[in-house]
Amino acid sequence: MTPPPALEATVPRYLIERDIQGAGLMTPVELKSVSQASCRVLHDLGPQVQWEHSYVTDDRLYCVYRASSEDLVLEHARRGGFPVDRISVVAHVIDPLTAE
Repeated sequence: MTPPPALEATVPRYLIERDIQGAGLMTPVELKSVSQASCRVLHDLGPQVQWEHSYVTDDRLYCVYRASSEDLVLEHARRGGFPVDRISVVAHVIDPLTAE
């Protein structure tokens, strides 16, 4: 779910890279379990941190979060037992419409 435009300017978006060997081989049941664990932690942390979506590749997850601080992203990972190999603040999002 994309936040309203007012939040776009005020709440940073983060890209979190998680190295997980065999991530792309996870079954739908395993992906559901990991997603549920993430959502439980997010519920406990409150609305200051939101998970937008993740991309699963062979050995890595790329997770997109909105959060009021990087510390909240790290706390989510700590509580959920999720690895964090890199966090980057998203400066801009571009797509084909940017070219118009």
